[in-house]
Amino acid sequence: MIYEFTANTLQGNAYNFADLKGKVVLIVNTASKCGLTPQYEGLQQLHKELATQGLEIIGFPCNQFGQQEPGSASEIQQGCLINYGVDFTMMEKIDVNGKQAHPLYTYLKSALPGLLTNNIKWNFTKFLIGKDGQPLHRYAPTTKPEKIKADIQKALQA
Repeated sequence: MIYEFTANTLQGNAYNFADLKGKVVLIVNTASKCGLTPQYEGLQQLHKELATQGLEIIGFPCNQFGQQEPGSASEIQQGCLINYGVDFTMMEKIDVNGKQAHPLYTYLKSALPGLLTNNIKWNFTKFLIGKDGQPLHRYAPTTKPEKIKADIQKALQA
């Protein structure tokens, strides 16, 4: 379950994942200067449509793939807001692979390993978490947010 984890928001505030009990959660490692960055638009659309039904989207900026998230917290926040109107929860920049990987990502990768490797392959890998805090699905970076809407709706109805 994800409820034992904590992280800091992009604004530096502590965020306790136990507060997400009963919600469906989509966790995504993000980057501002990636070819997949326009997925912010699709993520924001999912948030807009499904947040009132219990969906929580959480973005974790990460600079481990092609140095595509080099900015400071305020630069990341500005880019997300100005370019994509993002108002879902964004966390502080973290590592998702290696010895410094955030414990949440260590857990997610062990719960839902990738096909060829346990590591995250690139920006915008997505994890769908059920209302009980258990990981349900892992999606490839190239899987567009709108393609997982049906899975999210199914989890919301469970």
